[in-house]
Amino acid sequence: MSSALTRTEGDAVLEAASNPVSVAEMDTFAGPAPDALADPEGRAAALARAGAKGSLLRFITCGSVDDGKSTLIGRLLFDTDSVFDDQMDALKRDSKKFGTTGEDLDFALLVDGLSAEREQGITIDVAYRYFSTANRAFIIADTPGHEQYTRNMATGASQAELAVILVDARKGILPQTRRHSFITSMVGIKSVIVAVNKMDLVGFDQTVFDEIVAAYEAIRLELGFTQVTYVPLSAKNGDNLASRSPASPWYQGPTLLEALERAQPEGTGGTSRRFRLPVQWVNRPNLDFRGFCGQIAGGTVKPGDAVLSLPSRRRSTVREVLGPDGAVPEAHVGEAVTLTLNDEIDASRGDVLVHADDPVRAHRLLKAEMLWMVDRPLVSGGRFILRLGSAQTPANVRSLDEAVDIHSYEPRRANALLMNEIGRVTIALDRPVVATPYDESRALGAFILVDQLTNETVALGVVRETPDSGEEASAAPRIAPPPHVEDTLPAATRLETFRRLWLGSALAADPSRARGVTLFRAASAILVGLLVLVMGLHLWQAILVGVLDFALRPLLRRLMVPRETEVPRPDPSDVRDGAGI
Repeated sequence: MSSALTRTEGDAVLEAASNPVSVAEMDTFAGPAPDALADPEGRAAALARAGAKGSLLRFITCGSVDDGKSTLIGRLLFDTDSVFDDQMDALKRDSKKFGTTGEDLDFALLVDGLSAEREQGITIDVAYRYFSTANRAFIIADTPGHEQYTRNMATGASQAELAVILVDARKGILPQTRRHSFITSMVGIKSVIVAVNKMDLVGFDQTVFDEIVAAYEAIRLELGFTQVTYVPLSAKNGDNLASRSPASPWYQGPTLLEALERAQPEGTGGTSRRFRLPVQWVNRPNLDFRGFCGQIAGGTVKPGDAVLSLPSRRRSTVREVLGPDGAVPEAHVGEAVTLTLNDEIDASRGDVLVHADDPVRAHRLLKAEMLWMVDRPLVSGGRFILRLGSAQTPANVRSLDEAVDIHSYEPRRANALLMNEIGRVTIALDRPVVATPYDESRALGAFILVDQLTNETVALGVVRETPDSGEEASAAPRIAPPPHVEDTLPAATRLETFRRLWLGSALAADPSRARGVTLFRAASAILVGLLVLVMGLHLWQAILVGVLDFALRPLLRRLMVPRETEVPRPDPSDVRDGAGI
């Protein structure tokens, strides 16, 4: 009986192996991903050993396409003995099939696990890898360099403490290098290592290295980086990666691995000392228990603390703090906890529990820096869903204040924000949300915008200012989204109000067009005055008629045909045929 069963199992295996569909799947399979091959327990033990001696460092590799980010990580894993035997076997096979380095091992394949990545030789998605040395443990995020996948790079950077920015020694500082550097700065990273890669292709020429260092130093001040280390290296050959290279005797600085082990990243901000808990879930298993669950975004909490629920501003005190293993005497930032309170208050997902004396408030108006991530442009008036912390609310981009020139980092006027452009915007929220500047709290200062129709994430941003004074209660007047341009303009003086009435709101918002129209109307008034003078009237009468024509004709025109002088404004949320953007 058992032998018959064995034959049956063996026949099934053979049939599966001979199945054309199975064979096709095996042929298209790009090899096992390193994460799947790694032993989770072994990795955890390695991190624990390193953690006992040092600390955990989260960093990203970024830069322009083909600068060698994946190769650098793969070689770094290899040089630190962090590649398992079965991974090496898979790497040797895949290097022959997908490799771009001839007969040599293509270390980028240790990181690029997707079939599309291996076929095209590029990085598409963010890949996380874990390794440790005797001094420190590391979590690496390998981010794509293609402009098309900038959104993935920003995702990886949002959780990093340090950035390794790669520069191709042959090409120098490229626009995508500048863009990645700005995004790195925008999310609060202050410590970077500029790895000048492919130095072997320029003969480890010190002049080339010095020129790149000088070029990056020129933009460093605009980015606000406080700790910058420059390392000349060759990721493919391992020069100055984990060990010093004899090819660069002129370089006396640390290797890349030494720089990572010694790095003490300046705090990215974003961790308030005051207790703040965005409520993610209200745990109500029975009538006798109501717990508010979430991850502490700042400070500490313990039983007996007086707390406030925002935006409702209901007060209570903490009865119990529950961790994964039950009640705890105190909980700190970063811990996932459940709080029970002494009073029954109305708090739900999206609300924030804070200490009773915390000055933080809920806001309806935010000023933010934002990366636009889709191929249709952003214009003022766009309607989206804003998700900040655990809260979400419909929101309106009231104004596009300026865009950032990626070449000079200087602000410039912009009517629209295109894909992968960075801009500064003012956002109005339909309901108040607890928000703080990103420098004060990452959890309450970072947000995404989601398209209401497609549920696609279209932008990510960080709060820079909260211009309104905050809401003391939810009864504050609701800010309605503006249907026209005039609602997006700031409060004006009487002179400014007359100017807008005289020019029309569309022209008043565009100084270059307003100047041209003003000159045209002045010329028309002069011609009217000359005509009156030719008809025999006195000079002062001709001047008076010209001035009256200049001042009153636009007002009469607007009074008689009020919409003729307005430029139609497309509604980006209108999805009817021929409408919208």
